[in-house]
Amino acid sequence: MTSAPHKTTLYIDADACPVKDEVYKVAARYGLKTFVVSNSWIRVPLTPAIEQVVVDAGPDIADDWIAERAGPGDVVITNDIPLADRVLKAGGQALGTTGRLFTTDTIGSALASRAIGEHLRSMGEVTSGPKAFGPADRSKFLQALDTAVVKARRVVR
Repeated sequence: MTSAPHKTTLYIDADACPVKDEVYKVAARYGLKTFVVSNSWIRVPLTPAIEQVVVDAGPDIADDWIAERAGPGDVVITNDIPLADRVLKAGGQALGTTGRLFTTDTIGSALASRAIGEHLRSMGEVTSGPKAFGPADRSKFLQALDTAVVKARRVVR
């Protein structure tokens, strides 16, 4: 007996995600199952294709839930660099909310930059946070997500 073929799934690391509505639109266009993972309730569209998953509060619990499930042919929307690394190692795609596609070529430097920032903050250095999220970021994200979905769907065929 053979199992059903895997279909592309979207996973949203949702607690601080500013592009959930954009993901819902792309998911609807392609008919993709989407998991909205957070540690508190978030309003999601009432459709069987979108499933909200509320995990316990705590460091990395939502990340762990996503990383245990995402694999080849899936796309994860996250700004969490360690989660993006885990997704890439599992064969999935990781996309930041500004449209930045994490790749095996770029994840090492992203992890290093994150570690440097954490070290500076632990020493009391005031660092600038991420720049304000604007309409250009939203547009870039939509384009990048569409490209990632097209690529992911080729993987699962």
